[in-house]
Amino acid sequence: MKRSTLWILSGVAAAALLAGGARWASLRKTAVETTKTSTPVATQIELSASDVVKAQKMDMVLGLPVSGTLKASQSAMVKARVTGELMDLVVREGDLVKAGQTIARIDPTEYQARERQAKQQADAAQAQVEIAQKQFDNNKALVDQGFISQTALQNSAASLNGAKATHMAAVAALDVTRKALDDAIIRSPISGQIAQRLAQPGERMGLDARIVEVVNLSQLELEAALPAADAGLVRAGMKAQLKVEGIDEPVAAKVLRINPAAQAGSRSVLVYLGVAGQDGLRQGLFAEGSLGTRTVQALAVPLSSVRTDKPQPYVQVVDGEQVRHVTVQTGTRAEKTLKNITLTWVEVQGLAEGAQVLTASAGAVREGTLVKFTAGVR
Repeated sequence: MKRSTLWILSGVAAAALLAGGARWASLRKTAVETTKTSTPVATQIELSASDVVKAQKMDMVLGLPVSGTLKASQSAMVKARVTGELMDLVVREGDLVKAGQTIARIDPTEYQARERQAKQQADAAQAQVEIAQKQFDNNKALVDQGFISQTALQNSAASLNGAKATHMAAVAALDVTRKALDDAIIRSPISGQIAQRLAQPGERMGLDARIVEVVNLSQLELEAALPAADAGLVRAGMKAQLKVEGIDEPVAAKVLRINPAAQAGSRSVLVYLGVAGQDGLRQGLFAEGSLGTRTVQALAVPLSSVRTDKPQPYVQVVDGEQVRHVTVQTGTRAEKTLKNITLTWVEVQGLAEGAQVLTASAGAVREGTLVKFTAGVR
């Protein structure tokens, strides 16, 4: 090969190497610039006093959750004790009644007639007793004088005893008819209010037909079912705080008694909590709350500050100048009022006392976000 040809080929190869190196350098520079451009720039948010709360120790009541329906400790379903037409039922739902107050009547015509019949039969039986008694006295005198035999006296004594038994049976029948006549008058067995009116005047009432329901709201009860393991911690007199639907303020309650037997199937134990009657409380309202067993001091934050949009619950903590997500374990909850604001606080583990935690008003903040406080917050 000629020398000139070799020089030409060498020049072409060198030119190709130079062009490739230049292209590689250009691509590397472009990649670096792209990487710098795509790197997110840390944002910054401004926090006010309402956006931050400190994790602090407070007294937390360790309690058992309870729920159920309120019912009056005293209630009575007034039923018809005799059959007949209902008369003079004037009470309606909400009316106040007293124990023994007449609230209705069953038509007494039939029972008055039965009473008169039974009384006449008792009077007739009494007359037979008097006749038998005189016969016995006469025969006894004749026996003493020796005019009749002892057998005749025994027969007259038997007739007297039979007449007395018949009279006693007639008197008992008279008592039954008088009881039925008295049962025709419907009286309230307890003092309270009419909760239900289940019949109307003029209706034919059968035996045990329901007429009205009376409830006494001065004392109510909550029947709560607890697992057997938790029920062993409960004692009579323990306090509880209940949230009743329709009532803004918490309602105080205490354990009145504990059922000695577990429920079949669920094996739960029924605990009965007493609630003093007050305005707004009604039978049938749903209530739930916590039955306190003991009080401990624990580190707590507002429940609304605990976020659950990750696999594990966490809180957003201001660490230096940025936000950090700290995983926590939650425990007991309690209603606490601080600075005239009532919040539900929850016991947390995994957080340092005094840590500045973002409240719910701050919303979700990305970890690593820079923060700036308004004047006077820190």
